[in-house]
Amino acid sequence: MADVPRNPAPGSAHWALRPFPDMDEAQFHQWKALLEHRTGMTLGRERKSFLETNIGIRMREIGCGSFQAYYEKIVAGPEAVAEWSTLVDRLTVQETRFFRDADAFRLVSDYVMTRSREQLRQRPLEAWSVGCSTGEEAYTLAILLNECMAQLKLPPLYGVTGSDISKPALDKAQRGFFSPRRLDSMDENLKHKYFRDGPQNRQEIAASIRERVCFTRLNVLDLKRAPMHGMNIIFCQNLLIYFRRWRRREIITRLAEHLAPGGLLVLGQGEITGWQPPGLQRVPSEHVLAWIRRQSDDE
Repeated sequence: MADVPRNPAPGSAHWALRPFPDMDEAQFHQWKALLEHRTGMTLGRERKSFLETNIGIRMREIGCGSFQAYYEKIVAGPEAVAEWSTLVDRLTVQETRFFRDADAFRLVSDYVMTRSREQLRQRPLEAWSVGCSTGEEAYTLAILLNECMAQLKLPPLYGVTGSDISKPALDKAQRGFFSPRRLDSMDENLKHKYFRDGPQNRQEIAASIRERVCFTRLNVLDLKRAPMHGMNIIFCQNLLIYFRRWRRREIITRLAEHLAPGGLLVLGQGEITGWQPPGLQRVPSEHVLAWIRRQSDDE
């Protein structure tokens, strides 16, 4: 086997084999501070290897030789905005699947089924999946609402919005193709009803569901400017764990402002403890962390 050149050209086969120096403490804190400033997300010391590995992979892809050089490219380079978007996608997109939290979706179903039919006829249900990643959660909500409407013998009077900070993730969500393992938690009847075989062994979601879901790019630090208002259901799971406690409370308070009176806010178990959000009433449940906005809390 030929020796690896001392200074391989970026993009060459040898470049990918070139060892990078370890990320030192100063660099780690620099990257950690940038991530928190721009997204609100925090990384503990135990996540240093995660950060180092994912940044290193991207550096190899574009032929950048040092963490400092890449940092400067992200902060002030001519393609800083596009490169930051790519990196955020690598650092924030998490493993997800349809019907990931069965208890939480059961709660949503119960919430919808107990609404008056007259109320549902007068005003379509609006649901919001916050931090929707590649769309599995948003489409799950749409499938769930579609099933509820059918059981209530009502037309599909609902819409779902999915938001995320990652544009590449949202692009995948809009295409509506998923690997079969993302459907592992689904009932077989629902699979057959709402999916069909697509190219490259992927599953394509039904057009009747896709047309009920829209996706938008949104940083949760900018919730004050979010265009979603009067939402009946806000679903935000496995997102707040990446934020500091004070930031979590700030995000929940903002989300509550986007709820309609009587609207339902669903979070992940353990994402907030020992705090009662203003204007919300806790839903009694051992397995789901959720609140209802009080009817009298008008703004």
